[in-house]
Amino acid sequence: MKISKQARRDAKSLFRVAQVDGLLDDNRARQVVDQVLAAKPRGYAAILSHFQRLLKLDIVRRTAKIESAVPLTPEVETQLKSNLELRYGKGLQFSFSQNPALIGGTRVQVGSDVYDGSVRARLNELDESFKAA
Repeated sequence: MKISKQARRDAKSLFRVAQVDGLLDDNRARQVVDQVLAAKPRGYAAILSHFQRLLKLDIVRRTAKIESAVPLTPEVETQLKSNLELRYGKGLQFSFSQNPALIGGTRVQVGSDVYDGSVRARLNELDESFKAA
């Protein structure tokens, strides 16, 4: 579906309204959608479609997935959380999981940023360097 420039602007405006101190507020987002559905302005389906896309992008941007080869201690988890919040700001949602395929180390993904300090990644880099030579 092609979305007009005006619908994009309106959706961005609604997205800013749904934020409190730079963080998305679920209740405000619901209220915004309810108000648009009640008013049904011209192109409201396109506006809501783009608004939904902005919400999904914000959720992905605010989600930190942390994989490790072994379970992390609570101290390490706390340290990782504080370092990531310093870099990306408050409001991150954290997801910790184990992935034995990493062999050792951790892999952190926040939005589209990936920090891979795993043994598997280093072995892959070494393998690629031999193939290139």
